[in-house]
Amino acid sequence: MKRISHLVYLVIVVAIFAGCDSDSTVMYKNITGKAGEMVVVISKDSWNGKPGEVLRETLAQPHAGLPQEEPLFDLINVPHEAFKDIFRSTRNVIQTTISANVDESGIKFTDDVWAYPQATIQISAKNADEFEKIFRENKDRILSYFVQAEKERITMNYNDTYERAVFNTLNSEFDVTMKVPPGFRIMEKKKDFLWVQFDSPEITQGIVVYSYPYVSDSAFTVDYQLPIRDSLLKKYVPGPTDGSYMATEKRLDQINNVIKHNGNYASEMRGLWRVENDFMGGPYVALSELDASNQRVINAFGFVYAPSKDKRNLLRQVEAMIYSLKLNNQADNDKLNQQDIEIQVEG
Repeated sequence: MKRISHLVYLVIVVAIFAGCDSDSTVMYKNITGKAGEMVVVISKDSWNGKPGEVLRETLAQPHAGLPQEEPLFDLINVPHEAFKDIFRSTRNVIQTTISANVDESGIKFTDDVWAYPQATIQISAKNADEFEKIFRENKDRILSYFVQAEKERITMNYNDTYERAVFNTLNSEFDVTMKVPPGFRIMEKKKDFLWVQFDSPEITQGIVVYSYPYVSDSAFTVDYQLPIRDSLLKKYVPGPTDGSYMATEKRLDQINNVIKHNGNYASEMRGLWRVENDFMGGPYVALSELDASNQRVINAFGFVYAPSKDKRNLLRQVEAMIYSLKLNNQADNDKLNQQDIEIQVEG
């Protein structure tokens, strides 16, 4: 018996040491820094020159759909010699190498180099002009990579700990699921309509889920969606004073983009909301998704109210919640999506 135990011990020890050479057993630090922060490793001359300019105009451009200007990312420029452990675990990192001694110019995307879950990009170029060319050619990919990383980090936080009452209500009565953090309360529930909200003394985050029949391609246009949304908000989401109610702010254009979500045809709309007959307002993001199997459009409208506070990160949290939306009959939709049905959206 002792001999068997000794052999088992040896097998475990060998497995542990063998695993030390395997990437799958690498232990990472947790990421550090605030949501939306990004370290840019770059020389002072390059930061003050054209490379820094193109980095800032893309990564620090104003976030779409906010009432006050906030950058997409908070950039922290760090010289190469100062890029030590304290910065290496930052959630988002761009490393630059701009030198005539660069052997191979290009860009590389790598996850989890020094921490988890981390997004890093390495850009190598022989000079400032080449750096600008590489960056501009990959600008959309760079933005998508970091924005998606921020969204996935938030989603990870909700995967295990979420408000079961909201999840179960959507699952049983709407045939969809969505994960929102604990603390969200059901404010109003009607047929094909649900309003949930989290309130603190300083902020409010809310989500309205509703559906309407898919009868034509126009179901994803701004002109079609806004009257439906505003009629439901007026009916079911009252403001703080008598006669006040939530509505879309129409004095500014809505930002509407056609996308795919979980393989389904969808659109994302951003803009501002306000309370009619009162002075409340803030940003929103909305996801409209085709449930082709049931010939309906599922809508998730997420909004933030945070007077005198930055709203970018609060809106990103709501965005991650609504993008956790999943159709219970997704398998049926997958079969229909394979037919590659085209939808033309105008307006």
